[in-house]
Amino acid sequence: MSKIVIVYHSGYGHTKKVAESVLAGTLGAGAHAKLLPVADIDEAAWAELAAADAIIFGAPTYMGGPSADFKKFADASSKPWFGQTWKDKVAAGFTNSATMNGDKFLTIQYFVTLAMQHGMIWAGTGLMPSNTKAATRNDLNYVGGSTGLLTQSPADASPEEAPPEGDLETARLFGARVAQVTARWISAIR
Repeated sequence: MSKIVIVYHSGYGHTKKVAESVLAGTLGAGAHAKLLPVADIDEAAWAELAAADAIIFGAPTYMGGPSADFKKFADASSKPWFGQTWKDKVAAGFTNSATMNGDKFLTIQYFVTLAMQHGMIWAGTGLMPSNTKAATRNDLNYVGGSTGLLTQSPADASPEEAPPEGDLETARLFGARVAQVTARWISAIR
């Protein structure tokens, strides 16, 4: 059974809701997984990250990049970087913002760069976008992420109202994919 840690920041609760859906997907696919808010990072959390087979990064997109709280965690990961403790782990990422684009890809790109600096193996969504005239807001992968999971919550919507169910189901499928990729990866390298 693979071990997956979903390390994330959520400023208003929307990204936490996405993280919970990603978690449900990983658990449903048979992984041992847990959520780890960046505010709860301590020595035990660093040890959990070192023991994980996969790390999924999550943060809201603020002003064209990941939140400052997530960046603080990323900066603090220089100790595992120096020891190469995350090398060859699977990595993936997700983000949420108030607009459909909101420069979300810059946040995903930040996660990819962080993963590559750590020598990790990146897993994308593996989902086709909903890009037909018949597509509705609740279709799978409506926001169209391939490199990472993209979700959207209107600025005036509470976490109880958003992200919409289609985005949350996309998050669940994304979590399942990361769990499946991780299981294949660890069976190949062990």
